[in-house]
Amino acid sequence: MIVMPTNNSGIQIGYMAGKYPGRIGWLLSPAGWRNPPSWMPYAIDNGAFGAWANNQPWDEKGFREHLEKTKSASHKPTWIVVPDVVTDAEATIIRWHEWAHQIKELTPNVPLAFAVQDGMTKHHVPNGADIIFVGGSTEWKWKNLYEWTDNFPRVHVGRVNSERMLWMAHDAGAESRDGTGWVRGGEDRLAELWRYLDESTNGRKQMQFF
Repeated sequence: MIVMPTNNSGIQIGYMAGKYPGRIGWLLSPAGWRNPPSWMPYAIDNGAFGAWANNQPWDEKGFREHLEKTKSASHKPTWIVVPDVVTDAEATIIRWHEWAHQIKELTPNVPLAFAVQDGMTKHHVPNGADIIFVGGSTEWKWKNLYEWTDNFPRVHVGRVNSERMLWMAHDAGAESRDGTGWVRGGEDRLAELWRYLDESTNGRKQMQFF
């Protein structure tokens, strides 16, 4: 399973990607575009959570420009998160129907991720969703994670920034997860990511959390 440090192309992340092939990628937000090397898998975020967290309106123009940048990349993104409205199930479904077709036209043959929100069940997932992106509030996300991993083959978990959370997503069977805190959190936080990659890759016994 892959870990996607958000918008981070630092030397530590590049070294991890080389040491653990297929285990590290990027989640790129509209404000954090990087030119991905051919060996680095990446996915495209829509910027909705950042806008929500900072009490700002979502930047539709910025998202469109973000999609355009993928056309000059060496390879296509792994998937794109269709615009959503954080914690608002009804508004997220409306945005899916407004945007899914547009994104398919702008970036053909790239899988689309549907960002599930508080109150949703598997029955709310629209046709055409290739990946489930588990968003919503933190409490709801972890309480309901198995609703998604038990019913869908491809699941990504958003905002995973601790070793404990990495193992929670891992044990649930998630395909991937992202996080902004791995480098920002200093050496101790980065050491947690190193340990998780080593133990989960080499089959060592994971840490026990109480």
